[in-house]
Amino acid sequence: MKEIYEKMYRLLMDWNEKFNLTAIKTKEDFETKHICDSMIGLPFIKGKVLDIGSGAGFPGLVIKIEKPETEVTLIDSVRKKVDYLRTAINELGLEGITAIHTRIEDMGGKESFDTVTARAVAPMNVLAEYCLPFVRQGGCMVAYKSVNAEEELKEAERAIKLLGGKTEENRIFELDEETKRRIIVIRKVKKSPDIYPRSGNKPRLKPL
Repeated sequence: MKEIYEKMYRLLMDWNEKFNLTAIKTKEDFETKHICDSMIGLPFIKGKVLDIGSGAGFPGLVIKIEKPETEVTLIDSVRKKVDYLRTAINELGLEGITAIHTRIEDMGGKESFDTVTARAVAPMNVLAEYCLPFVRQGGCMVAYKSVNAEEELKEAERAIKLLGGKTEENRIFELDEETKRRIIVIRKVKKSPDIYPRSGNKPRLKPL
């Protein structure tokens, strides 16, 4: 494991004693379920990147480390997670990456990111409303989903189309004998209507 990931692991475990940032405790699980898992989306990620619901920084921190040419914005609605992210950015010596404490519904910058990523944030129809309005036309949304998300994707077809997206990739990757990940890539083919994402937690309460 790269020295920078050793440092990230120690920092995360230190913070995890005070705040519950991750259920993962062992270095082996950290490498597989956080680092390697984050890496499988890298072929689909480029340019100016927004990582929604960054939590402990996956995939956002890994994107920046592995693709230093990207400009990365991490957002999370939980203050302690953003405090951790800012500390990690500083401690790991990363540049061109920012952590912001906000809800996605309250954020500016629609239609301005080349790639918007999210890992284990919400069902696909909700996630599409969170992500696609912030993707520029021609860019993409990269969703890290469970292997069982096939039905979820079907239920999200209307929302994806309404928000200007088109499913481009839907692939399962094997991390180890027990762990698999589905990557769904939605290409932005037309502008999202200005009213999205809706405020007041409506995307979750009344999904498209």
